[in-house]
Amino acid sequence: MRARAPGQLWIVFAVSVGLRLAAAFYFGDHIRELPGIADQRSYDELARRVRDGYGFSFAVGWWPATPAGQPTAHWSFLYVSLLAGIYRLLGARPLIVRLLQATAVGFLQPYLTWKIARRMFDDRVAVTAAAASAVYVYFIYYSAALMTEALYIVAVLWVLDLVCSLVEPDGVRQRSMMTWLWLGAALGAAVLLRQLFVLCIPFIFGWVARELRRPRTLTHPRATSVSLFRGAALAMVILALCVLPWTFRNYRTFGEFVPLNTNSGFAFFWGNHPVHGYRFKPLLEPEQYGALIPDEFHGLSEAQLDRALLARGLQFVEAEPLRYLSLCAGRLIEYIKFWPAPDSSPTSNVARLLSFGFAAPLMVMGLISAFRARSELDTACLSCARLLVLVAIAHSAAYVLTWTLVRYRLPVDALLMPFVGSAVVSITDRLKTLRGIGPIPRNAEI
Repeated sequence: MRARAPGQLWIVFAVSVGLRLAAAFYFGDHIRELPGIADQRSYDELARRVRDGYGFSFAVGWWPATPAGQPTAHWSFLYVSLLAGIYRLLGARPLIVRLLQATAVGFLQPYLTWKIARRMFDDRVAVTAAAASAVYVYFIYYSAALMTEALYIVAVLWVLDLVCSLVEPDGVRQRSMMTWLWLGAALGAAVLLRQLFVLCIPFIFGWVARELRRPRTLTHPRATSVSLFRGAALAMVILALCVLPWTFRNYRTFGEFVPLNTNSGFAFFWGNHPVHGYRFKPLLEPEQYGALIPDEFHGLSEAQLDRALLARGLQFVEAEPLRYLSLCAGRLIEYIKFWPAPDSSPTSNVARLLSFGFAAPLMVMGLISAFRARSELDTACLSCARLLVLVAIAHSAAYVLTWTLVRYRLPVDALLMPFVGSAVVSITDRLKTLRGIGPIPRNAEI
């Protein structure tokens, strides 16, 4: 890192952690009803049950359709286990978890954003991207919630930083087996926090295979192919080792093969139910979710119910494909929503405007600028930019095709922060030029 960047970056870290700690204190030591973070009540309750030796179950009937005392695989095993471990060591104090999580995420998210942006642009853009990530309102809000969002974003950034390192000019060193091992661990963390990330993995490995076969990365084609195969195999073995214990647990619990979580069927069923008509509703009334489950499905285990709901959801699509396309269009609008909505709370409307409403134009500007000026970027930088866009599209498509909420877009917001940094620096330089100060060279040291 160049001369002045470390000092600026540490200021960014301090601001990031400070804002997130403030959010943690605001949320307090109790689970309150606040917009967009209702799931933290489930994670808190489930962690207390695990800590007390009852396993992954609830003492009373619980959303979405878990009977009292019955095992569940609906929620992230990794996050519940982390939460239960902290509760066991330090007591069931949500504020302690909030403070620990806010501190860790407050440092790691801007740090990883800076690393990724620095692989693509210069130091000014990288530090600016980290700063944008540090003050992004949605990131601050969710960093203190007892939910998977904040840690999942960190895990996704970790994956992409490692993957981008594989195609750098010093790729021989970067493609060591240790890098692949860490990539497997990062993939495991991301999938255990949100299993949907499995859908992004084929795109990531397809990109790696394509990039490592380019002439600029090949010193010996056969050797590169072998090392790619070995590295990818190692990463997948580590990923499998992260997931298999929970697959085994599910088989013992439900008597059926359930790779990880039982929530995809629920989501697809509710997201495409005729109750929406032709206009997607991101949130139904709480009592509607259970009421929509057909009576003939009652009595099924959670694993069986998840599979049955997925099948019924697919029947909805097959019966009315035009309605499904209309719902997908509605989900896309909901996914990119940045304007105030009458059915949202004032807090949600303000947070939306001050985060995505402000950043979305900068993301678009940065993306257009990066790909228009691709001749100015070296091949590895442009390749990393393409990877970020590829994963952002794959991640977004998974939600647009099934069920979405605004918060499901946050990992994509995090992926696009380097382009926000690029746009901010570009605008700053243009303003300085207009004022007669003159632009600062993009490759200047800071």
